[in-house]
Amino acid sequence: MQKKAAFYTLGCKVNQYETEAMQELFEKAGYAVVDFDQVADVYIINTCTVTARSDSKSRSLIHKASKLNPDAVIGVVGCYAQVASDEIMNIPGVDLVVGTNRKQEIVHLVEEAMKGKRVKAVGNIWNERDFEQLAVSSHKGRTRAYVKIQEGCNQFCTYCIIPYARGPIRSRPVRDVIEEINRLAHAGFKEVVLTGIHVASYGKDLEGEKLIDLIEDVSKVEGIERIRMSSVEPSLLTEEFVNRVAHMPKFCRHFHISLQSGCDETLKRMRRSYTTSDYRDVVNMIRDLIPDVAITTDIMVGFPGETEEEFEKSYDFVREMRFSHMHVFKYSKRKGTPAARYPDQVKNSVKEQRSKKMIQLGYELKQEYMSRFLGTVQHVLFEQVSDDNQGYVEGLTDTYIRVLAAGDKSLCNEILPVEFIAIEGDHVIGKLVK
Repeated sequence: MQKKAAFYTLGCKVNQYETEAMQELFEKAGYAVVDFDQVADVYIINTCTVTARSDSKSRSLIHKASKLNPDAVIGVVGCYAQVASDEIMNIPGVDLVVGTNRKQEIVHLVEEAMKGKRVKAVGNIWNERDFEQLAVSSHKGRTRAYVKIQEGCNQFCTYCIIPYARGPIRSRPVRDVIEEINRLAHAGFKEVVLTGIHVASYGKDLEGEKLIDLIEDVSKVEGIERIRMSSVEPSLLTEEFVNRVAHMPKFCRHFHISLQSGCDETLKRMRRSYTTSDYRDVVNMIRDLIPDVAITTDIMVGFPGETEEEFEKSYDFVREMRFSHMHVFKYSKRKGTPAARYPDQVKNSVKEQRSKKMIQLGYELKQEYMSRFLGTVQHVLFEQVSDDNQGYVEGLTDTYIRVLAAGDKSLCNEILPVEFIAIEGDHVIGKLVK
């Protein structure tokens, strides 16, 4: 009887990419991949540890898998597994713990655990110097393909556990990236998103390789019509870099530039490598070179020592920057990071209040950005039939605006001109232009 494997992914796009790669490894080994809610022989939980809530969610999923099939092999992999392997090994039901490396061995390690062994495959991540090859040949049910080009982070921001979980920067060789993107193009994908733990560090460990050169190589792949980057630091975005992507028709008019705080005093305690003045200069330069560009970001509230005055500075700076979309999150204390030991930890009630206020600002700024395009025609890559609006399909512009238009699944994976008619909530209602 064919064995069944189920997967659950927490966290970032890198984790999603790695889960898809592991699923392919199991399928090649003869396993059937089923939903996590089903009874399976193997459960793999790919964990995140950015917040305490992420850790708690991972533990809940372990208990859920144990209830679904007490005899199944339960494997816990990823960032939480890397930084808390002994803690996870002590959770009843766990048979296998794999850190942020050795995922390419996942099938072998699971089959060792099936023999009744409890396996801990977690080493010192800071001894790793090579990019672990985990390729994905297809992304089921999606029209955008995420391609992992980089691993690790050397930044050591005071709040962040990720460098301890992912280790030093390791870049994927250009030829391997292009080979994967060629396969994805042949499979019919029109958009690729270059992703990693710290994409701005790509090439710093490879002689003569730069991220901008890689992007230009990707733009030459026939069949790929859109290129997008995941989150980057302001320091990457020099005038030369932005000028070069501005002259690539395939590069999306969208930059996700991590901010974290709009207050210089807070940024300094975070050990971020820029000031608000640096950030402002970069955003203004991009807007000068690329009309109608979308600038999206991440904002943290409630960092230790953040006073009401500092929060208001951050709030005012965000309003000045007029982001088209923001991810707002509350500071979460992570054991082992400097910020966890800082005095003046902010109360949860204050974090909640600040989070709501910043989220509301983000909503208003998003409405303002979308309204700029009402009455214009924009090109949309349709991705799926809408779950909430019967008779509609939805997709994204290159400027990362979600658009719904009347149509059916035959439009999926097509890039089509759409007239913007109205704004509803966080998306635009459009009309296909024949």
